[in-house]
Amino acid sequence: MSSLLPSEQPVQLLDPEGHRVEGAAHDFPSDDDMVRAHEALVVGRRINEQAYALVRQGRLAVYPSSHGQEACEVAAALVLGDQDWLFPTYRDVVSIVGRGVDPVETLVLLKGDWHCGYDPTEHHVAPQTTPLATQLIHAVGVAHAATLRGEDTVVMAMCGDGATSEGDFHEALNFAAVFKAPVIFFVQNNEYAISVPLARQSVAPSLAHKGVGYGMPGERVDGNDIAALLSVLGSAVESARSGGGPQLIEAHTYRMQAHTNADDATRYRPDDEVEAWRARDPLLRSEAYLTGRDLLTEERRAEIAANAEAVATAMRDGLMKDVEPDPQELFSNIYATPTPQLREQAAFLAEELTREDAH
Repeated sequence: MSSLLPSEQPVQLLDPEGHRVEGAAHDFPSDDDMVRAHEALVVGRRINEQAYALVRQGRLAVYPSSHGQEACEVAAALVLGDQDWLFPTYRDVVSIVGRGVDPVETLVLLKGDWHCGYDPTEHHVAPQTTPLATQLIHAVGVAHAATLRGEDTVVMAMCGDGATSEGDFHEALNFAAVFKAPVIFFVQNNEYAISVPLARQSVAPSLAHKGVGYGMPGERVDGNDIAALLSVLGSAVESARSGGGPQLIEAHTYRMQAHTNADDATRYRPDDEVEAWRARDPLLRSEAYLTGRDLLTEERRAEIAANAEAVATAMRDGLMKDVEPDPQELFSNIYATPTPQLREQAAFLAEELTREDAH
């Protein structure tokens, strides 16, 4: 039973000032991995900033920012191989982009389009989900199917702390544990399920402890420490790939901005709490470590910033374009062979559109 329990304190390899933690039991990532992760952190922060601006300009209908959680987002994408799958939530835009999906295609759904915006099979990224925890069951299904086919596939199933209160979360964990599915349940515990604090959601010692009831090992990690995330998530992926079964990992982080642009976070959390977490910014921590190791020169810093700005510019230009909708697309991709009812409805709509054009 003790082998299933998470550590008493979240795993930490870098302290908030960017210094290595002495005596840590987990392997520290290589210099190359740390630099690559930092570059992705800078891009992720810039994506969050640009998306918020696009909301204010009316180019996005809604945006659930991951500002402050970018280390979780980046690490989840980087530890996966090309053959692996990512199952994201609505807040995991940075992770999706980290898997190679175009940012504009990633944000189409949040602009208000009717479809996902990207081909899930191209980059092995499932569609973003707004209903809490529903994607976790789908993730387990993909992982189990891959096992039955003998494929070398690991699935990263992401969710927030609020999702752990949903029935689908528990069903997914139970199924995965029974069938030893190669899936990592990655909970980004950012302290609030919209306005409900964690203390009102669960009285378990930690969310990672919830895996014990299913015979699944759990682990806790500092969600603002990119080094610890790479190490813990990377080890979990290796274990799942080698037949070790599923694992539940809880990252302790914080949502610096509101739940979405439609939310007023000042109504339910104090300013001093936000300020305390601001000092634990994952981007500043990574930057301090790399600078101290002479791995981040001023020239390299400028190159990284320029690349992030180029991503933001492409995002802005792409989402500023007005797209003429085609009403007939409503009938596409519902069935491989349209039903008689759909064909009848499509014909009716086509006739109505022709009549309007004639006038």
